[in-house]
Amino acid sequence: MVKLTAIISKLTLLSFLILSMFSTFSRAESNWTIEQLMQALAANTSGHASFIEKKSIAMLDKPVESSGELFYTAPDRLEKRTLKPKPESMLLDKDKMIVEQRGKKRTLQLQNYPEVAAFIDSIRGTLAGDRKALERAYQLDLTGDEKNWNLTLLPIEDKMKKIVAKISITGSGNLLQTIDILQADGDSSQMIITPIPAP
Repeated sequence: MVKLTAIISKLTLLSFLILSMFSTFSRAESNWTIEQLMQALAANTSGHASFIEKKSIAMLDKPVESSGELFYTAPDRLEKRTLKPKPESMLLDKDKMIVEQRGKKRTLQLQNYPEVAAFIDSIRGTLAGDRKALERAYQLDLTGDEKNWNLTLLPIEDKMKKIVAKISITGSGNLLQTIDILQADGDSSQMIITPIPAP
């Protein structure tokens, strides 16, 4: 059985990796608001980016680093393809998640994982630029300005608090730069995202 913490951690990263990769949204205003960010996200219908992820795990002496590519197609298809150090993939498509590792493929039906299903609903709401859906799962705090902002998400539900302590997303304008996730058990991860322009 797939560990619930690992599933939600991966989904958290995947969702925010894609959120503001490819919008053409641009404003010269000095105040950057959550509503403006949501409008930018709502403009995204697809995206492609490279990533470098570093995970700090208590039982390991040094962070584990991986890299690969991310893909998004609105409204509900997300894919993370890890290329290094070992090829693996995770695909979220409608009501199922497909994980492929070491040549083995597992399919999870989201209705069998209620906490994950609830989390997926908030991901899809965010990708659609639905602020209300995001605020059903997190308390939001946006600081900084358009050129240098930081969005902090704190889980509201007790079940989520047992898995994720805090998510911090930094960016400039409509571009996402880093995602830091602090898990409730003290493990953490940071992902650096670089958009890949369409050919």
